Amino acid sequence: MSLLFRSRQQGASQVNISKLQRFVMFWVHNVQQALASLGELLRYPLASMMTMAVLGLSLTLPATLYVVVKNTESLGADWQNAAEITLFLRKDLTQQEVDTVHKRLSLSSAIESVRWIDKQQALSEFKEQSGFGDALAALQQNPLPDVLIVTPVAAQRSAATARQLLSQLQQEREVAEARLDLDWLTRLEAILAVIRHGLSALALLLCVAVVLIVGNTIRLNINSKRDEIMVMKLVGATDAYIQRPFLYTGIWYGLVGGVIAWVATALIIWWISGTVAHVSELYQSQFRIEGLNFSEMMVLWLVAIGLGLLGSYLAVRKHVRTIEMT
Repeated sequence: MSLLFRSRQQGASQVNISKLQRFVMFWVHNVQQALASLGELLRYPLASMMTMAVLGLSLTLPATLYVVVKNTESLGADWQNAAEITLFLRKDLTQQEVDTVHKRLSLSSAIESVRWIDKQQALSEFKEQSGFGDALAALQQNPLPDVLIVTPVAAQRSAATARQLLSQLQQEREVAEARLDLDWLTRLEAILAVIRHGLSALALLLCVAVVLIVGNTIRLNINSKRDEIMVMKLVGATDAYIQRPFLYTGIWYGLVGGVIAWVATALIIWWISGTVAHVSELYQSQFRIEGLNFSEMMVLWLVAIGLGLLGSYLAVRKHVRTIEMT
């Protein structure tokens, strides 16, 4: 019994060792094939770099457009947050009634602040700045109403919620007219929606083009090694073993192509940032264009690697199987 138990124990340990060896050798072979595929690319650096550059530059255009849309949305959000509602009060209100409505609106939970522009003060400033002081002095009564500038809280500053607040304020008894100029912001959002849809379609087309380019490059590589692949099949090499170097070639294309897309996008943003800064200074704004952040750069890199791998996978699955059939 003891000998039988020992023999079973030894057999189990050998099985565990063999599984461990297979696991280790699997990754060793992967590393070797990855390095071998990189060596193949370095043997033809010009052709390899051209394919990588096409992949990277194809992703540069949608990445740059994404940065432009992101900054435009950020700028639109700043303008949106700065939206104010102007309330023109009835002219027959007394000073006490104006003060009352001013205090009542200031206590509202949907309003951050209320600024009161007194009609006498407004008329005095208009006389000084308009140049029609003598003509305005002939008026028997002040034609200007008291005005309240209402700034909503942060949660009420979007276009939809600001319009809801506007409709509520228009129902106030003391309010003659209320204005909220958000039509231009609605048009801006519509334009951005069109740009986003166009960007998505363009990005999809460029991604398909990248897959086709990588697939065609891998196909040419497979055809150049047709005899070598047939010999490997004759000696018992599996399809996975034969296909793996070509898949790693696609991954290398994506790795380097992603870096090229980073650099090209950064250069374009740097090129246009000076013009944007100049325009911002003309409008007395502190707006500065922002490029890709770290997470967005990682996404761009993963997309490049995925496209390279997908193109190589499609080419390998089709053409290696064709060689097997012959």
